[in-house]
Order: sequence, then structure tokens, then C-alpha cells
Amino acid sequence: MTKPKNDIICDYDSATNNSAMEGLPIRNSSVFRKFLISYVIILVIPSIGGYMSYLTSISVTQSISIENGVTQLEKGQEILERRMAEVEGFTRQLAVNQELNVLMNERDNETNVYGIWRAMENVLTFGQTNDFLQNYYIYLANYNLILTPGSSYRPNHYYADFHYTDLSLEEWMNQVLKQTHRSEIKPLSSYVSRGQQTSVITYMQSLPLDSFNDSSPAVAVVVIDEKMIVGLLSSMTDRYGGWVHISDAEGRTIALKGSGEPEMAKMIDDPKFDPNKVSQFYEDDLVITTQSDSNGWVYQAGIPRDLLLENANKIKKMSMLITGGTLLIGLLVGLVLAYRHSAPINRLLSVMKEQFGRDDGTSRNEFDFLSGNISDMITKNKLLETELNRQLPLVRDAFLKRLISGEFKSRDEIWSAAEQADIHLHQGAGYAGLVQIKGYGSMDNVDILNELNASRLLLKQALSELGANVQMTDWGSDKVATLFFSTDEEADTQRTVEDITQIMDDLAQVVFNDYRITIQSGFGNHFSSVTEVSDSFDQANQALEYAIHMNERGMVWSSETQTENTTYYYPLDSEQRLITTIRAGELEEAKRIVEAIMVQNMEQRELSMEMKHQLIGEMKGTFIKLLDQKAFTEYDSIENVKRRVIDIGSAEPLETVKSELYEIMEELCGLIANKKKDTHSQIVKQIKAYTAEMYSDAELTLYRVAEHVERPEKYISQLFKEYTGVNFSDHLIKVRMDQAMILLRDSNYTVDEIAARVGYNSSHSFRRAFKRLNGISPSVYRQTPYE
Repeated sequence: MTKPKNDIICDYDSATNNSAMEGLPIRNSSVFRKFLISYVIILVIPSIGGYMSYLTSISVTQSISIENGVTQLEKGQEILERRMAEVEGFTRQLAVNQELNVLMNERDNETNVYGIWRAMENVLTFGQTNDFLQNYYIYLANYNLILTPGSSYRPNHYYADFHYTDLSLEEWMNQVLKQTHRSEIKPLSSYVSRGQQTSVITYMQSLPLDSFNDSSPAVAVVVIDEKMIVGLLSSMTDRYGGWVHISDAEGRTIALKGSGEPEMAKMIDDPKFDPNKVSQFYEDDLVITTQSDSNGWVYQAGIPRDLLLENANKIKKMSMLITGGTLLIGLLVGLVLAYRHSAPINRLLSVMKEQFGRDDGTSRNEFDFLSGNISDMITKNKLLETELNRQLPLVRDAFLKRLISGEFKSRDEIWSAAEQADIHLHQGAGYAGLVQIKGYGSMDNVDILNELNASRLLLKQALSELGANVQMTDWGSDKVATLFFSTDEEADTQRTVEDITQIMDDLAQVVFNDYRITIQSGFGNHFSSVTEVSDSFDQANQALEYAIHMNERGMVWSSETQTENTTYYYPLDSEQRLITTIRAGELEEAKRIVEAIMVQNMEQRELSMEMKHQLIGEMKGTFIKLLDQKAFTEYDSIENVKRRVIDIGSAEPLETVKSELYEIMEELCGLIANKKKDTHSQIVKQIKAYTAEMYSDAELTLYRVAEHVERPEKYISQLFKEYTGVNFSDHLIKVRMDQAMILLRDSNYTVDEIAARVGYNSSHSFRRAFKRLNGISPSVYRQTPYE
């Protein structure tokens, strides 16, 4: 009993399409939002991981940059301290120089020109190994003379070319030349050298080294240009564009580049700045600080944050671009997938709410609502199936009664009803019979009726146990109608008659011996189509009446009865079936109806000439009525056909009339067949065109095609197979594979992309279908050379 289920499915599909249009937009549904939120969460989780990785990369890059800065600053510090140590070593060498000691110890007033020249020659070579010693001089107090690598000057003459802008001549002589110095360094000062202004630091050492008086015999002074000092740290300023500051232990500036004294003082005084930290961010700079263990000098370098994190910023920019693009694409894909996955659920929800009402429970979500209603629907469907199975005997009984009574209008209607009643008609040919239980003349009380019900039940049970292929139904209170269907298409009619006769004889003997029930039966002539069952049953009823009237025993065939008829046989139901059959284009069925009418009138009746003329006139009238119907008036040739019907002579033999009617029916059924063929051709063309347009849709099904052409799904499935010789599913696969081969040859799409473009959700399914149809995989096909 599958028919009710199919009906339910069809109703559901129809309601789905209708209600989906009436519901809220899918994008506003909670199911869509839940799907979308799930996809967004899936996107956010790896994005968080990527962000953590980005922070780690920034931290590592920053640490490496800081470490490199500290290393460069310490290297510059090391070189500077080594150079300053060389300057100190230079003064110690001067202290032990013999010529210089002689000059320092001379007390006469005469100038020892030769000694001075010798001293100048000896000290001239010291400045060639250290660029810090390019500008130095020695002041001899006893001669009041300044010795330089190139010449000798009086203090006032030397001051004219080389002097501090903040010291006068007297101040310079008192603070520098005439004081005792023990490895003293004058901090950064403005200095004029031969007319060019610069900034220098000054290293001063009194000679000899053990001088403790307020004045010493000689003073060695080394003037070091600030540019030479900061040049040792040029990698910090040139590479990063930052600043460098060197100060002594008292905080006085030794060298400064890239910034100014006020900025340095502000930074040192700022409580936010910690001078003890090796590296820290101050305002927009990374400040690196180191301190010398030997002289207490503080080395500081400032690197702009944006330049320091240049590589990190590149990573940041790329990370933001990639992450942003990925999130945008992922969000778009999430929107598409959320819509695609929520659409069927929303349509199903719409149908459920339309069919079963809205869910009253506010705490239940959509999935609980679906689960509950689907479970309830399955339960009701099972109950319905159980009820249908329980009522199946009633459905079968009703079908048999309608079939015997001739209530069906066409053969297709009979076959459809038989399928619904789960009755096998086999080839649609056989014999109709009527069995009566004898001995119940008066049926006016309940006891007799109950006994008859039991007797009919026992009779049908006994007939079934005899193994006969028979369909049975009660006919009145004391009769059982039977239909014996032939299982073999070319069964021998005589043998079938003998078999039925034997079965009925055995039945009479069994029910009499076991239940003391006596039966009488009558059978009609053979029917070759299910539309002739009622005629055969009428004959069986007449045969049974004849047997009872003649007091015959056993079973009686209609052919055994003596019929004396003076009227022709042409019942109204036969006329109606003939008209319906021709309009349906069923030529063979129409011929069988006409043949049955002719057999009844030619073989079983002796018609007078008048009755024969009336019969022919009646049949001609039937065809005239048929040709006046709308189904035929649209054809131009109908007038010729109508003329042929009118021209049939009443005096012609019935055999000749039958042949002429056959020819007319062939022409009419041919017109109907051509019309059906044209209609079917158009439908098949629509199906092919729609398939060619929508093949890339993975959800393209026969149901959607049926909606498009506005025909039942089962109808177009059979029609397409009959017209093209292939199933629709095979045709759809062929269309998709043809398009796939074109893309494989003429495009650079991957196999997975091609699978999606030709309507496959799974690339694995696409590969399997392609190889099954073409014998090779898509990859091999793409690599195969083409002519």
C-alpha cells in the first residue's frame, strides 16, 4: 500500500513550493542566523590563532630589533673606550719621552730650538695611528710655547686659530694651560678651528704624570671632534634615523647627534623615564641605555618606533590584508552556505506550520519543532498505513464491484484503480462467474442472514484453498461473484474453460462434504479486456438464471444456454466506453469493444433485417456524436470522416460494417496519437532545454523539471523514457559530462572547480560518474591529446 505515501509526499512537495513563497525571507530566519553564527565562529577561531601568531611575530621582531640595537650600541661603546684608552696611553708615552722631559726641565732663558725640533719630530708620529689624535698639542710652561705635530705657537697665536667660543684667552690659559690635570675631560664645547666651528671634547693630562702642584711643567691636550665620536655610532643614526647621546658620570654631554640638549634634559628629568633600564619606549622612540664600567660614561641611543618595527609593520600590514580578505571571503561563503543549508529547513518549517499550526511552546527551537512534528507525522502515517491495510479488503471489494458493474470509463482508469487496490489483473483477460448458495429461499430474519454470511465466507475460503487464481466479492446475500484471470498471454481458451469447470466441480464437492452447502454457478463468455468484464458478468448472471429456471445442476456456461432474442445488443455503457476509448486513442481496446458487439449480434442473436438496420444506424449515430465533440472538430479532415460514416449502408453485412468502422477508428486514433506525439515532443523539448540551462544546479531533480513543464513527475519520467529511450537521470549525467569535457579541454579550472560548475557537490562523485561514462578519469582525459 504505497499509494497513500506517495500522495502525502506529493502534497508535501506542492505545499513546500507554495508556502516557501509565503513565509518570511530566509535571511531573516533564526535558522539562517544560527547557521551563519556557526560559520562566523568557525572563521573567528583560526583568526584568533592568526592574531596570536601575529602578536608573537611582532614581539619576536621587536625583541630582535632591540637586541640588535643594544649590540650595536655596546660595540660603539667598546670602540670609543678603546680609542679613549689609546688617547690616555698617548699621554703616558709623552710622559716618558726623553726629549720632552729635557725641555720640561730646562730653566735657562735661552730657547733650545734644536730640542724643541727633536721633541716635535718624536711626537709627530703618535697621531698617525688614531684619528682621535689628529688634533693635539703640548704646552711647555717654561718656554710658554705650544707644540703641535706641524708647528709651534705662542698661546695667543694658537688661540687665534684654535679656541673655545665660551672661553677667552685668559680663561683658556688659566683653565687649560696653567692648571694641573689628571686625565681630565672637558665636556662637549663649541670650538673654532681655523675659522670653522665645530663641537669637541678635550682630554687634558699634566706632565709629568706625578704633578701635584697648582701648575705643572707641561700639559698634553687632545682635542677630539664630536663627529669622530658619533661616527663610531653612525650605524644607529644612519640606519634608523635616530639619535645618540653620550654623557660622562656627572651627566655632562660628551657627544650628541640627532637631538638637542633640551630634549635630552627633558627626558632625563622625566619620572616616566628610567635611566637604569637597558631598553624602554619613551614617547615615539625606543631608548637603549648602557653605562661604561671603566669611566662611568652613559651611552644612550634613540630609535624611532616606526623604523624599529618596520619589518613588524610589514608583517602587520600583510597579516591584516590576508586576514581581512580571508574573513570577507569566508563571510560571503558563510552567507551562501547558511542560505543554502537553511533554505530547505525553512521551507520544511513553513510547510509544517501551515499544515500543523504554529508551535505554541516558546522554549522550543525550530529543530525541536521539526523533530516533534516529523515524529508525529511518522506516527500518524503509520497509523494511516495500518488503517489502510485494515480497509484494504473493503477497497478491493469496492473495486471488484465497480469493475463487474462496468462503472469505469477507460482501461487506464481500471488499471490505476487495480494498482491502488493491490489487485493483479495479469493480462486483463479471463472469465466472469456468479456462484449462488442454494436452499435459502426466504431471507427475512437475522439468523438466516448470519448463516448466509458464514456460508459465503466458507465458500470463498474453500475456493482460495483450491489454489485458483481468482478474485471474489459478495454479490447480494447469497451470491459470490468470481473473476478468473489468465496468467498466460497466449493461454488456450478451451483449456482454461476446462480448468475452471474442474475447479468449480471440486468446489461444489468440498463445500457439500465439509459444510453441507449446495451451490449453483453460471459463467459468461471469455473477455479479452478488462473493459469487457461487465459484459461477461451479465452473461454469467443470465446463465445462472437459466440454470435455476431449468433446474440445472453444477455450473452452466453462457454458451450452453439457448438464447432467443429479437432485439439487437448495443447497451449504453458499451457505447460510452467506445467513445471514451477512441478519444483516448486506444485503438486496440476500441476494436475489442466493436468486436464484442458484433459477436453478440452476429453469433448469439438472430436479428431481423429491421433490427440489423437499427443496430447499424445506432452505431453510426455513436460515431457522429463522437465527431461533433471538441476533440475532433479542430481537424480539417473530420468532415471527410463524417461523410464516410454517413455513407455506411444499412444493408451491408455486419462484417463489412465492422471493417469500415475499424478503418474510421484507425484514422481517428491516428489523429489523437499524432496530437499526443506533438504534445509529447514539445514537452520533451522543454525538458531538454531546461536541463541544458540548469545542469549546473546541484539541486536539479526530476521533481523540479516536472514543476517547470507543469506535468506530474511520474508522467514525464515515463514520457521521457518512451520518447528518448533513456531515463532523465542518465540524460542529465550525459549533459553534465559533455559540459565537463569542454571545460577540461578549453579551460584552466581545476577538476574540483569543474565538478562544482557542472552541478556536483562532491568532486568524488563527479570523478566516479565521469570515469563510468567515459572510461577514464577527468585528469587523464585532460592530458589526452586531441586532434
